[in-house]
Amino acid sequence: MKTIGLIGGMSWQSSLEYYRIINETVEKKLGGFHSAKSVMISVDFAEIEQLQHAQKWKKATEMMIEAAQSVEKAGAELLVICTNTMHKMAEEVQASIEIPLIHIVDVTGEAIMALGLRKVGLLGSRFTMEEGFYKERLRRKYGIDVLVPEEKDRRYIHTIIYHELCKGILRKVTQAKFKKIIDRLISFGAEGVILGCTEIPLLVKQKDYAIPLFDTTTLHAQAAVDFALK
Repeated sequence: MKTIGLIGGMSWQSSLEYYRIINETVEKKLGGFHSAKSVMISVDFAEIEQLQHAQKWKKATEMMIEAAQSVEKAGAELLVICTNTMHKMAEEVQASIEIPLIHIVDVTGEAIMALGLRKVGLLGSRFTMEEGFYKERLRRKYGIDVLVPEEKDRRYIHTIIYHELCKGILRKVTQAKFKKIIDRLISFGAEGVILGCTEIPLLVKQKDYAIPLFDTTTLHAQAAVDFALK
C-alpha cells in the first residue's frame, strides 16, 4: 500500500470527509483492521480564503507548493489536494514534486465519461465556475460540455460555500435553493451535475435527484485509494 499524501484544511469540514472515505474504502477493499497509510498537511483556511478573494494567486500557489513538498518529504507517494478550487494551480504544484498528483478534474471527467454523458452542470466556488482551469480541462481532455448557473445563482452558491458549508452549517432552506438551481441546469440540458466544491456533497445528496450527481470528494478520495493499492 502506498502512502497517500493530502493537503487539507480547505475547509477542514471536507478534509474530514476525505479521511473518512479513504479509510472506509481501504477497509472495504482489504478487510480486517486495514486502514490507509496517509500523511496530511492541513493549512489555515483563513489565510487561503483571504488570498483567494484578494486575487493573490501567486502567493496562494507558493503556499500550495510548500505544503506539497512538505507532504512529499513526510513520505507520501502520491498527492491529493482536498479541494476543487485550489486545483487552479495543480500544474505548478505537480511540477514542484516528484510524486504524482491525483487531479480532481481528471477523476471527475473519467466518471462522467463512464456514464456516456456529454453535457453536465457545474456547481462550485465562483473561481471554479467562472475561470477556465476546470471547465476547459473537461472540454479539452474529455470532450465534455460544461454548463454553469446564471450569474445570480453563482453569487448565491459562492456565498453559501464560504459562509455556511465551510463552517458546517447545513440548512434545509439552502438545500431547497440548490435544488432549484440544479433543476434550472437540467432545463438547460444538463445530463448530470458536478458537485465541484468538496463541501457541497455535505448538503446535496444523490437520493434527491433523478440525474447523476458527481460527488467530487468521494470520487477523488476513492481514486487515491485505487492508486495507493495498485
